[in-house]
Amino acid sequence: MTLLGWMQICIVFLLVLAVIKPLGLYMSAVFSGKPTFLTPVLAPLEHGFYKLSAIKADKEQGWLAYTLAMLAFSLAGFIVLYAIMRLQAYLPINPQGFANVPADLSFNTAVSFVTNTNWQNYSGEAVMSNFTQMAGLTVQNFLSAATGIALAIAVTRAFMRSQSPTLGNFWVDVTRATLYVLLPMAIILALVFVALGLPQTLDGSVAATTLEGAKQMIAVGPVASQEAIKQLGTNGGGFFNANAAHPFENPNVISGYLNIFAMMSISSALVFTFGEMTGNRRQGWTLICSIAALLLAGVAIIYWAESQGNPILTSLGVDSLQGNMEGKEVRFGQAMTALYAAVTTGESNGGVNGMIGSFTGLGGLVPMFLIQLGEILPGGVGSGLYGLIVFAILAVFVAGLMVGRTPEFLGKKIESREMKFAMLAVLILPAVILGFSAVSAMLSFAVASIGTPGPHGLSEILYAFTSAAGNNGSAMGGLNGNTAWYNTTLGISMMLGRFGYIVPVMAIAGSLAAKQKIPASTGTFPTATPLFAGLLIGVILILGGLQFFPALALGPIVEHLAMLAGQTF
Repeated sequence: MTLLGWMQICIVFLLVLAVIKPLGLYMSAVFSGKPTFLTPVLAPLEHGFYKLSAIKADKEQGWLAYTLAMLAFSLAGFIVLYAIMRLQAYLPINPQGFANVPADLSFNTAVSFVTNTNWQNYSGEAVMSNFTQMAGLTVQNFLSAATGIALAIAVTRAFMRSQSPTLGNFWVDVTRATLYVLLPMAIILALVFVALGLPQTLDGSVAATTLEGAKQMIAVGPVASQEAIKQLGTNGGGFFNANAAHPFENPNVISGYLNIFAMMSISSALVFTFGEMTGNRRQGWTLICSIAALLLAGVAIIYWAESQGNPILTSLGVDSLQGNMEGKEVRFGQAMTALYAAVTTGESNGGVNGMIGSFTGLGGLVPMFLIQLGEILPGGVGSGLYGLIVFAILAVFVAGLMVGRTPEFLGKKIESREMKFAMLAVLILPAVILGFSAVSAMLSFAVASIGTPGPHGLSEILYAFTSAAGNNGSAMGGLNGNTAWYNTTLGISMMLGRFGYIVPVMAIAGSLAAKQKIPASTGTFPTATPLFAGLLIGVILILGGLQFFPALALGPIVEHLAMLAGQTF
């Protein structure tokens, strides 16, 4: 660990901090229906979409109708994307002449991009045509992110309204999220990426002559446009197999900064938007401080673990002062790789600029643990906010039990109905992750896919289902997931992790919106305070993390202890 490394990390956090308030205020105006500087340009286009789709923008929906609209929209996206991949060979803009994508891989990939997971059991440059990348994957990068934002805004309205049967209009919210938030930012970022050297072309490859005089075909394509929304929408699906470690996706330090800044900006600003729209900015800042503390702790542990080096490699003559550089790009180093790994797993992004499977045992444990906390640091765009609110509700309930005060959050009483749905949402992830991991660890054909036996092999399986159910998309890299078993089970995990979580959250929102909003009294536990921030962190760590401790003890923790002893498996 060095002072320069920490300066690099702090610069990114300060840049994000600087944009939280203005971007949060802008999104508050967008979803409140107030005019913005883009309204004169985009309002006619927005209303044109409503007219073309026969959408009545002024007709709001209850929580069930809102949720069903979201599910129908996601199902339609899945069908279209699946069809594009299965018919890829017959569709245009396929300069490489790629064949149709196999059925099980198409299922996994379609679910992956529709759920904002972007798990990739394929090498993009060797499997997906430019048409599939643009019309299929990039489109879903926008729509899945817009869906998450819309749901977060609906949950926010539940705290704004009093005795209301509705939460807004899904079609209006998803349209505004796409037009006013994601599209303008993605266009600007894509142009910056092109200026930094990212390819943006319909060609499939370019010919190059190596230093030895040999001919080499280098894959290119519409990379910059996909990379921009990949990060802004916390999607994470790379154009190339190496993801953000590939020089055409992340060529230099500046692009590295922009990648991390982009994936954090909207998710963090949405937490401020929550405070602004509910009329309690202090609450928004309290939530931001809570997740920032946990994320910074994750960065610090990864950075420390990787800077210590690997005793096994040290015994082979590698200089320990260099730290553990295995699986890392020299142009980023340990500090920016540690920051990227923590942010991409604290978010539901899943992109990587280094190989997590090559981290030390402790360094690899932290990214997995950050996903298992629920993807709320600050999580995916939208999904992180409503996941954080679930934990805030649980924290308020715990506080009420501890001090004998009425469980209330932002003027809404938290009662048994909300708690039942909150616990259902929280238990979805451990049930899916641990259940599928246990079965996979017992099946010989599933175990055959791991790259390394022993504790690390278990970590590969556990990380895969953690990433899938958490809608993250990153991987340790040693597991061969492109099999019928993993394509299917990981796909099911993604669906349950996304929609199995959303339905109870929306039920909570509907229940809270229907309640009368009451002013705070002497019996109300204050939630916009450092004390509540500390309680929230404790609840997140206990309910979000300790459920997985036995499994972690058998995998990365054993691996870490063995590494310290200089043992290999």
